Amino acid sequence: MLAVAVIGRSTCSPAEAALAEEVGALLAERSVTVVCGGLGGVMEAVCRGAASRGGFTVGILPGNDRSAANRWVSLPIVTGVGQARNIAVVRSCDAVIAIGGAYGTLSEIAFALDSNIPVVGIGTWRLGETPTASHAVREATTAAEAVELALKLVSDKE
Repeated sequence: MLAVAVIGRSTCSPAEAALAEEVGALLAERSVTVVCGGLGGVMEAVCRGAASRGGFTVGILPGNDRSAANRWVSLPIVTGVGQARNIAVVRSCDAVIAIGGAYGTLSEIAFALDSNIPVVGIGTWRLGETPTASHAVREATTAAEAVELALKLVSDKE
């Protein structure tokens, strides 16, 4: 089963929400499981988009309460570990799509890159090559481009 994490802020702009919703719908149309942090903002929008196309969503929650998940999460997973759950979000996936974001998103990007998990970003942190890493966040401008690039990067790894 192919899984893609979609990460971003728990509060987001209407444009970011629209992008996330479209990403979720496009992933669901390709039978890709959507994984996220399960709360609001980008996470809620991507789950709503996936649900609109009959997709399956996993929300890895920071707290101990399953009911904290947004209503579009198919499977809420409680962790009780706060933002440390960010590592579980990205390591549960084959690729990551980052939409906007703040420091929590940056930590998820770092965990993914450190684990050699491809990251595609739309209006997110711009990270390039470093002395120890030759991979960077690949940039996309549309939801369709982000989904296609993420899935291509996964197939290239196989």
